[in-house]
Amino acid sequence: MSEFRMSGGCQCGAVRYVLHERPSEPHICHCRMCQKAFGSFFAPFTGVPLEKFELTRGALSTFMSSSQTERGFCRVCGTPLTIHDVDSARMAISIGSLDEPGRIEPKYQCGIEGKVSWFAKLATLPGATTTESDKPQLAEQIAASNHQHPDHDTQSWPRQGGIS
Repeated sequence: MSEFRMSGGCQCGAVRYVLHERPSEPHICHCRMCQKAFGSFFAPFTGVPLEKFELTRGALSTFMSSSQTERGFCRVCGTPLTIHDVDSARMAISIGSLDEPGRIEPKYQCGIEGKVSWFAKLATLPGATTTESDKPQLAEQIAASNHQHPDHDTQSWPRQGGIS
C-alpha cells in the first residue's frame, strides 16, 4: 500500500508542501480576520496533524494575527497557505493552495458573524470563462505570459519574470 500524498504550494512556487494524511475538517471561515488575511469574502481550510504536514520547498513566512494564531504565507508572492493555533497539534491548510482543490469539499462554515450579507447570492451571478470575457486579447496575453507555478511538484523552481 502506498503512502497518502497530497501536494500544494504558493502561486509562484517558492513554497511547496505535502500532506501525508487525507485532510479533514474542510470548512470555510467568514470571520473578519480571515477575510482580511485572504483579501476575500471567506477563507477555505482543511487540516492535518502537524507531523503529517511537510514543507518540500522554501519556508513559510508567518504573521501572528492574534496571540493564538499564526498564519503562514509565501514571502515572495503572498499566497496564504496555513493557519496554526499555537496550542493545537493540527496545521490548517488553505484549500485553494492544494494542487487539486476540487478534491476537498467544505463541510461546514464558521465565523458566520462576519459573513457578508449578499454571500448566498454569489451562485446566482452570471458567469463566463476567462476566454469568453469582454477582453479576449487581455486573456490571451495573460495566458501567454503566465508565471504561475504549475499545479504539481517540479524538480526545480525556475524564477521567471513577474517576481520582484
